[in-house]
Amino acid sequence: MIERIVLLLFIVSLWAFLFIFQNFMSTFWAIVFLCAFMLSYVVYMQIALKHRKRQLRKKPEELNYNYKPFVSIMIPAHNEQDVIEKTIETVLNMTYEKYEVIVIDDRSTDNTAEKLKELEQKYDRVKALIRDKNAFPGKSAVLNEALKIAKGEAVLVFDADARMDKNFLTNLVPHLEKDDVGAVQARKIIINRDENFLTRCQDNEYALDTHMQVGRDAVKGAVELRGNGELIKREALEDINGWNNYTITDDLDMSTRLHIKGWDVRFCPNVCVYEEGVVSFIPLLKQRRRWIEGSIRRYLEHFWGVLFSKDMSLRVSIDMIAYITEFLLPFWMISEICFQAFKFVKDSPNCISSSLTVAVAVCIFFIIGLIYSSKKYNKLSRWEALKQSVQTGIYLVGVWFPLVVVIVFKIVFCKKTMDWGKTVHGVVKNQTLAASAENKEEQIAETV
Repeated sequence: MIERIVLLLFIVSLWAFLFIFQNFMSTFWAIVFLCAFMLSYVVYMQIALKHRKRQLRKKPEELNYNYKPFVSIMIPAHNEQDVIEKTIETVLNMTYEKYEVIVIDDRSTDNTAEKLKELEQKYDRVKALIRDKNAFPGKSAVLNEALKIAKGEAVLVFDADARMDKNFLTNLVPHLEKDDVGAVQARKIIINRDENFLTRCQDNEYALDTHMQVGRDAVKGAVELRGNGELIKREALEDINGWNNYTITDDLDMSTRLHIKGWDVRFCPNVCVYEEGVVSFIPLLKQRRRWIEGSIRRYLEHFWGVLFSKDMSLRVSIDMIAYITEFLLPFWMISEICFQAFKFVKDSPNCISSSLTVAVAVCIFFIIGLIYSSKKYNKLSRWEALKQSVQTGIYLVGVWFPLVVVIVFKIVFCKKTMDWGKTVHGVVKNQTLAASAENKEEQIAETV
């Protein structure tokens, strides 16, 4: 109920703002204000990035590679018989010495449980946890159950389709050493990006997210965990009482609670985890629906903590509030265009041309970000970066904007559900995965 009340207050405030702007002020200044705000924040992050690079050139960051806590690697698996064996074999190839692997069957209806028992017998480091068929559903509940038997001073979470190189843990762990660091997130890459239009757009989207995460890390902002390839200090986990069983986005919810408690979350762009992109449209919508709904709900659920936390720094608070506009902006733009279109139909004075100009300006803003990030992280040529950025911009508007509006109304008018919308893994052959990972690894050293 509290989530609905907070969201309704947001919506009413937004509509009131639009009404006042449209009736008492020029919409031109709304465009100027919006663009200036977005541009100033981007400039702020770019200045921080340049400043960090200069500092690192003068005094490179000293990482303590002798810091080697025991790590419990947790891999939840629900109907993952086609990919889980290869994932575990890849994990066991890592050069880091002090770790265990806990792979959890979460009420699978295929042969995943039997496969995990075989792998437990085959490898000494592997523990198979088979959950009861009536156990509480959800990834958070899976991880909380595994945490009870985990021995690690830190917990590393992988998805069932994860691929990584042998130095993954060796390079990631040192970033967790500082006392105030609660978690570290590796860069995520779509391993089958060249399969079709959707997978290519997803990888470009991930590149833009990488750029934003690097910027947020540079300003000591609210870096977020991404579920796959997240390393969390056990002390931090216990401080926030583990994962939230009642969220559909365990990683985003945990990120927010860590920040509220004053823990720093770091991002490592040169340590990469690879995962399969969704290859068809309907499953992609289901996945993004869960991401958007979970992200909005965690802000609503932790609204007061974000506003009044005594432990969270001002920079994290400002960064988190700025990031919330990612979800407010689509609803704002669609509401604005609908209001102006209604006036246009009624033959009343309207500013629909200005509203459409705002929409175009926002699209150009994101396309510029996509061009920069796809050139930097995906090593695309200037022309290819421009072409793919326009395509990805259309994809983002076509997927994110309608879904945000749908989810807003769902939260307000529908009962909360724990609908995961599971992503299907195993559609890409292991040979393709291995070849793609090898090609990607050759690019990583040049991107940072």
